[in-house]
Amino acid sequence: MALYDRDYVKNRTITTETSEVQRESDLASLIKGTYQLFAATMVSGAAGAYIGIGVANVIAANYWWIAIPWMLFGMFGLMMVKDKTPLNYVVLFAFTFVGGIIMAPLLSNVLGMSGGGALVANAFITTSVIFGALSIYAMNSKSDFSSLGKPLMIALVIVIIASLLNMFLFKSPIMHVIMLAGIVLLMSGFVLYDTQNIIKGAYSTPIEGAFSLYLNFFNMFTAILQLFGIFGGDD
Repeated sequence: MALYDRDYVKNRTITTETSEVQRESDLASLIKGTYQLFAATMVSGAAGAYIGIGVANVIAANYWWIAIPWMLFGMFGLMMVKDKTPLNYVVLFAFTFVGGIIMAPLLSNVLGMSGGGALVANAFITTSVIFGALSIYAMNSKSDFSSLGKPLMIALVIVIIASLLNMFLFKSPIMHVIMLAGIVLLMSGFVLYDTQNIIKGAYSTPIEGAFSLYLNFFNMFTAILQLFGIFGGDD
């Protein structure tokens, strides 16, 4: 009698290889679905911005009444339904659509400047180039950005607190510019971190990855647009 069953070992090896191929296939589908969903959220956000520009004054007058529930909803609401299809998709697109509406006062203000249309276009192109370059780098880099999670969150809290203090207390234009530049750098770090999380399968659903990418792009774009409006406007 043989010490071990060679057929059993062979079959187990084949099964292991098959499982590994299946896992890689599932991960590839997850990544593809995430980026397709991210592209769809960009369309949803653009639609919200297009509609919001027509009522930008109303949105600006009630900004915090819209923005605070929107932020809380994004932080807690979406994660609660991330596995509940199709409700998770409805919630995601509702969130990104309202995100576009919230951006409308800023867009309207920049569009009202001399050459405002070019400023918005250039800000979007700049954001897309930075976002795309960082994503490609994260996908191909041998560096591990998973350790950035905690430092990035701490930096985000600091930037939010500093921005609120400057908005309501200091009201310093120079500090505002510094905060905007800090947001661009911070979101760049989040793009590296979230992109690697996506390609490594750290998210269980495409909803989570697409949501993270959308927030990174949204915050980076709004910061760059404000900087372009500050330095590029003639008014």
